Amino acid sequence: MSDTTPTAAPERAASLPAQSPPVDPAETAKADRSAGLSWWRGDGGEGAKRNLGLLATLVVLVVIGILTRPDLYGDASWVWGNTLTILKLASVVGVVTVGMTFVIIGGGIDLSVGAIVALAGVWCTTLATQSYGAGGMIFSALTVGVAVGLVNGLLVSYGRLVPFIATLAMMVAARGLAAEISDKQTQVSNDTFINGIASTNVLGIPLLVYILAAVVLAGWVLLNRTTFGRRTVAVGGNPEAARLAGINVRRHTVLLYALSGLCCGIAAIMLTAQATSAQAAMANLYELDAIAAAIIGGTLLSGGRGTIIGSLLGVIIFSTITNLFAINGLSTEAQNMVKGGIIVAAVLVQQVQFRSLTQFLARNRATTT
Repeated sequence: MSDTTPTAAPERAASLPAQSPPVDPAETAKADRSAGLSWWRGDGGEGAKRNLGLLATLVVLVVIGILTRPDLYGDASWVWGNTLTILKLASVVGVVTVGMTFVIIGGGIDLSVGAIVALAGVWCTTLATQSYGAGGMIFSALTVGVAVGLVNGLLVSYGRLVPFIATLAMMVAARGLAAEISDKQTQVSNDTFINGIASTNVLGIPLLVYILAAVVLAGWVLLNRTTFGRRTVAVGGNPEAARLAGINVRRHTVLLYALSGLCCGIAAIMLTAQATSAQAAMANLYELDAIAAAIIGGTLLSGGRGTIIGSLLGVIIFSTITNLFAINGLSTEAQNMVKGGIIVAAVLVQQVQFRSLTQFLARNRATTT
């Protein structure tokens, strides 16, 4: 009777799953902080750090304005009105810069954006086009912009021309065609709807600012949330790798220049509304402003990297500088010299950052080997 059979309790206990060790909340928080720091120090936080730097630059410009003109910045109503003036000044160039950002990220450059704006503006203000009303004028400007952009894209992708040469030739040709169409005269816009775009305010904010916001939002979604945006970065970063991955590089390049032309068509309507007229000399040096804003915003000239928000901040910075020079009575020549210096400084900073990144990757490869 003393030799009893073993019970099944130990077997059931042994079949229970092993419990995981208790989680230390302090260790979890430490891991989360480490992950956040690694993101901030890595490529993911590069854009955020750059945008914060641009915001800090804007703050510095505002402080300079306060120190140089305290009599104006002491008036709250003037400050609000001046802010709207800066945004309105940035609206047309900002729309052009969105298209330019896509082209540069895709590994190209477009020197003809100002000429496309002039040609689209002149074309949509001819008497024949104005006879179709506001809809005909808008359709004409957008169509001309897209058509010229397509020609640029075809010359670059299928004609194998260097983007600098192709768009430089288009800049000269488009200006000449605009002068021929307008007979070197200023063409007045008689359409009240088109002219009202520049003078209309919605909730106290100019309609031009809303148009800029809509284009920037659409560009941000297209670049960051669509296959088109990912392909743009891939084509600009390494065209051969993008081709091997199945991307039609030539067709995508054509679409990028067409997108830039579309933005120029929108800008032509906005600029025509502001001036209530169009001429072959309008939008002069807009290519300089757009390229400069994109570079200041962190878009890499060699392609493969850039942000729409950074480009927008670059446009606002240049508009603020222009406004700052105006309220202090400084000349346009001095303003252009400052812009040129900012462009050179931005490119130098990009080269230093790219060189540092290359050296860092090389050290990592050597360590791994």
